[in-house]
Amino acid sequence: GVYQVAVTVARRARGRAYANPVLWSVVIIVVLLLVSKTPLEAYARGGDMIGFFLGPATVALALPLYRQLDRIKQAALPILGASVCGATAAVLVAGWVTKALGGSRELVASMLPKSATTPVALAVTETIGGIPALTAALVILTGVLGAVAGPAVLRLARIRSELAHGLAMGISAHGIGTARALGESQATG
Repeated sequence: GVYQVAVTVARRARGRAYANPVLWSVVIIVVLLLVSKTPLEAYARGGDMIGFFLGPATVALALPLYRQLDRIKQAALPILGASVCGATAAVLVAGWVTKALGGSRELVASMLPKSATTPVALAVTETIGGIPALTAALVILTGVLGAVAGPAVLRLARIRSELAHGLAMGISAHGIGTARALGESQATG
């Protein structure tokens, strides 16, 4: 319900970055949990079903990709190169910065997959000894920040290519960034 209200507000704001529905849903839900003194564990139990559907929802992003298949084939090498470089940079920078700031091994392990989509990030975190709850929060934060700031950063950098916008948003802000890119156009998404 909170998300639906946030989507309605975002539509009325004509998709402006500050009206990102994921951002406002998180803010409103956190406030509601604090005001109602609901323990996070109780909220998480109720969110398990939503978590279950994150995997299929991520797979559903394949349909817009399929619709752009000819364009993707034409730009396969740049897409592959950008994806590999972007994913590698996201992991290395997260690890290096966390370690340089004195983060523990467990914190580093929790930060490394923050640019992946939630189901993948949680599986990786559990495998490498991180804290899944922290990784989940970092994934959401990364996605929201990328979705809110990404388009403005790309405009300031004078990047006009739909392909570049879509790659940048998807690589840096995973599913949330991809959803934002889909709001720009099918080709960008």
